Formats: sequence, C-alpha cells, structure tokens
Amino acid sequence: MNVVRFVQQRAFRYFFALVWLVNGLWCKVLGGVPRHEVIVGAILDRDLAPQFTIAIGIAEIGMAGWIIAGWRYQLCAASQIAIILLMNVIEFFAVPHLLLWGRLNIVFATLLCGLIFWNGFSPRRTAHV
Repeated sequence: MNVVRFVQQRAFRYFFALVWLVNGLWCKVLGGVPRHEVIVGAILDRDLAPQFTIAIGIAEIGMAGWIIAGWRYQLCAASQIAIILLMNVIEFFAVPHLLLWGRLNIVFATLLCGLIFWNGFSPRRTAHV
C-alpha cells in the first residue's frame, strides 16, 4: 500500500473515532450538550431520556474503540454508515427543530458517511517496488 494512502487512512480513522468519542463521552455521557438528551427524550421516552442518552453515549464510545482497534474495519465502516444514516433520518422527520442545523444535518451526515465509505471501501493500491 502506498505510504501516503496508509497515513491518510489512519488519519481519517482517528478523525472518525474522535467524532464518535466526542459525541459519546462529552455530548452524552458527561452531558456537555444537553440538546442530545432532549432529542433522545423526544424520540424515545422523556422519563428515561437520561438513561437512554448515557447508554447511547457508551455505545458511541465503543464505536470509537472499534475504529481505533481496526478489527474488521469494513464491517465497522458499514456499521457507522448505517447508524449515522438511521439516526439522522429519524431525527430529520421526528425532531428537525432540535438539530443544530435543522434538516440540513442530513447533508453533513451524508458527507460524513461518504468519507467513511471512501476510507473503508476504496481500492487499496500496493506499491510497486
């Protein structure tokens, strides 16, 4: 594999892991962005929103760990894409007024999914020596 491509893939993987870690740990588990709990409460259950939000945050931290580990990375990439799209489609229809950029959030989510797909599934070129 080309050295530049290898470094590029690693950099993107760490970026994706950071996105999941920040959203899971800071935004949900530590409650740094209260809007996340409001969104969870509006979609699932207001009374159980704190517990659901923390559980979702822990799962997101787990996703960050999976990304860093690199184990079955294509399955990891496909899982990220499915989760991001599912979550954003639900929010698009159920609570667009609570989203940072409203219905435009789906555009940013789709771009992120495109990057994840490109990083996880693009053809790997081997260096010719």
